[in-house]
Amino acid sequence: MSEPGRLDDDIVRAITAAQRPLSEADDASLGRVRARLMKRIAADSVQHHTSIHADDGNWHALLPGIERKVLHEEGGVMSYLLKFAPGAVLPAHRHPVDEECVVVSGVLRIGPLVLPAGSYHRVRKDVLDADSTSDEGAVIFLRGATPRAEQLV
Repeated sequence: MSEPGRLDDDIVRAITAAQRPLSEADDASLGRVRARLMKRIAADSVQHHTSIHADDGNWHALLPGIERKVLHEEGGVMSYLLKFAPGAVLPAHRHPVDEECVVVSGVLRIGPLVLPAGSYHRVRKDVLDADSTSDEGAVIFLRGATPRAEQLV
């Protein structure tokens, strides 16, 4: 008599003998089934995503000539858009965490840097960022610390 929960040796031998290695055809079939399953799971997951269309959400005045649209905020980190009117200035400031910026439209100037649409810019934690301006106006995407007045220089 075997231990409770343990299969008898003859059953283990029969199961082992019945197993066969997967062939390349079996691998391909499993791959197709997995791909179909993952596509269905992904399609069903879309309802849990967050999307904000360009015309949705609200812009709020941040500084003269600069508006902000918050996209997401959690744990002191914010994803947001800034819209610069021509000539607007975001004063020099420090970043309590790394900040990433993508220029969506227009041209952004950060001190001597000129960043046209499509450009990426990253500022490290505790590094002073120069004045940011735009001669023609710009929209930028930022991800970093929730902005606070005390960070301005």
